[in-house]
Amino acid sequence: MDERNIGLEILEGIREIKAFKAGQGQLKKRKLSDPSLPKDIRQKLGLSQAAFAGLMGVSLRTIQDWEQGRRVPSGPAKSLLRIAEQHPSVFLDIA
Repeated sequence: MDERNIGLEILEGIREIKAFKAGQGQLKKRKLSDPSLPKDIRQKLGLSQAAFAGLMGVSLRTIQDWEQGRRVPSGPAKSLLRIAEQHPSVFLDIA
C-alpha cells in the first residue's frame, strides 16, 4: 500500500476550497451508498447481537430494533456499518 502524505492532502484540499470560493473550480463530491442491512453485516462478521452492539457503541436493544425494522441507523452508525461491510478486517481488529 502506498504511503499517504496527509499534510499534502490537507494543503491540496485547502487550495481546492480557495479556488472554489474564487469561482475557479468545482469541489469534489462523493455519493456514498447505503450499507446493507445491519443483520446481514453482523452475520457476515459472525458476531452475536451483543458483540456487534459493543463494537458499534450502541445498546443491544438498538441492534434488535434495527434488525426488526423498528428503527433505522443514521449518521455515525451508518458510517460504521459501511466500514464493517466494506472493510470487515479493520472492523474486527478492534474486537
